[in-house]
Amino acid sequence: MTDPAPERGPPEGSRLLADASPTVVDVRPKPAVREPGLDSASRTGSTRGSGSTSVVTARETLYVQEIAQTRAFVRVTMVLAALVAVAITFLGGDPFAKRLLYFSLCAVIVACGWLAWDLREDERYNLRKVLLVGAVCIAAAFAAIHYFGFYSPAVVIIPFGLCFFSSGGDTRGTLAVWLGCALLELFLGVLTIAKLMPDRGIVQGSAVSPVDGLAMLILIEAIFLATYAIMRASRAATLRAIELHDHAIVQIAQREALLKEARADLAQALKASGIGRFTDRELGGFRLGNVIGRGAMGEVYEAVQIHNGRPAAVKVLLDHVLAQPEQVQRFFREAKLAASLVVANVVTILAVADIDAALPWIAMERLHGQDLADWLREHRRMSVSRLSSLLRQLGVGLDAARGAGIVHRDLKPRNIFHAREGDRDVWKILDFGVSKLVTDDATLTRDKIIGTPTYMAPEQIEGGKITHRTDMFAVGVIAYRALTGRPAFSGDSEGQILYRVVHAMPPRPSSVVSCPVEIDAVLAVALAKNPEDRFDRAAELADALDAAAKGRLDPAIAARAERVLARHPWEE
Repeated sequence: MTDPAPERGPPEGSRLLADASPTVVDVRPKPAVREPGLDSASRTGSTRGSGSTSVVTARETLYVQEIAQTRAFVRVTMVLAALVAVAITFLGGDPFAKRLLYFSLCAVIVACGWLAWDLREDERYNLRKVLLVGAVCIAAAFAAIHYFGFYSPAVVIIPFGLCFFSSGGDTRGTLAVWLGCALLELFLGVLTIAKLMPDRGIVQGSAVSPVDGLAMLILIEAIFLATYAIMRASRAATLRAIELHDHAIVQIAQREALLKEARADLAQALKASGIGRFTDRELGGFRLGNVIGRGAMGEVYEAVQIHNGRPAAVKVLLDHVLAQPEQVQRFFREAKLAASLVVANVVTILAVADIDAALPWIAMERLHGQDLADWLREHRRMSVSRLSSLLRQLGVGLDAARGAGIVHRDLKPRNIFHAREGDRDVWKILDFGVSKLVTDDATLTRDKIIGTPTYMAPEQIEGGKITHRTDMFAVGVIAYRALTGRPAFSGDSEGQILYRVVHAMPPRPSSVVSCPVEIDAVLAVALAKNPEDRFDRAAELADALDAAAKGRLDPAIAARAERVLARHPWEE
């Protein structure tokens, strides 16, 4: 889910707040979704934001493949063991070796049957169980070698098993399987060649000289090693190919998203300007001109305050919204909250319609400039010094909101406006339409969370307590986007984005752009999942960025970053 198309001003770039269109996400209880193919020790989280969408990485994709391969392997092995058990009934050979092989084959059938039954559900997959069955299969394979002969075709059963086990995801487990096979083969081979163990096989090696036997043993060990190495290399190549494919898909998706956003911006700009329903009408002491913004909830008109000629902008609700009492309440809520914040870095409310007015409207100061989203699209990145200035100005507005007990809840580049006021450039916070009073537990969206997924804080998504540090998380995400030129959290779906916000970190900033490594620590704190680990004020974040850029980061912040990253490391 992407940000709503912004409402834009006429071609010269003037714009002001039109209507709030935040994401509304249903947070009523849903079944937890777990990582496919991972046991409890390997999962990074079981709750996936909303719905049943899960984030599947390249490694998780291979885990799913590993489960399917395991099911196929145990079925084939059961059939093969049964066929060998039937076949040796008609063969001669050493009675002890035959009985040992019979016992081993029965154990293989029982073990594989148990694992096949246990793997009816992906969630039951467990590497320890697979390795246990693997040990039984290896023992049976060497029992077959003992029965058929050290120099018989039975030896090829070992590479068959190694092909399966060596393609697994656990490096230590696959290494243990290969070493077990190699050492056991070496041990039995040396004993057989040195005549220290009787050769009970159907295929006798009595005519093979010790030198030839040793040469064949070395060749067999080389085949084991080659099988293991090839399968590990194959897994690594597959993993790399999937990662490259996923990266390409994400890049394409991001380009398509930017293109769609640009098209939407263009379409909005083309349809925004012009004559509207209320053009040339007087409304609450304001004379309305042309439409300068149009969105899902309302229209924004350029206007003039009649008694003093002051330029203004008036937002009027659309007809279909008037039939939705909840939206009308939110409209007046925005007006009430924004009007209470009389500070230079929050858009000024000039007047508001009476609550029982037939046509709700809000008159605001007229802003000229561009929002942060457009600024970043034009410039891509922001310097540390410029970002620090932006953060300090945002901090003024957020501190005023905090003093009034208000949490914005939908801070994002579209809601931060770079206004030109004479010779001054001022950053202003827009849209308090989804704000929340800290002392008020009630909201206008029961059982739902509202905001924009990319900029939501983890506690918003999980239905936790909303505080001023919820806004500070959004400020951190904005800082990451401004410094690196890329979004901190992205995905092909709303579920992916929400999951990554709660459970993952973006790539390390210094791996994306050239910047001091101290910047990594500052942004780690700004993006901390736990609200108590974050900065308390935007000015603190600005001070930390300035210090980090000069290599003078406070050791306390560096230590806090280490604790944060220990729980949620940067994405590799």
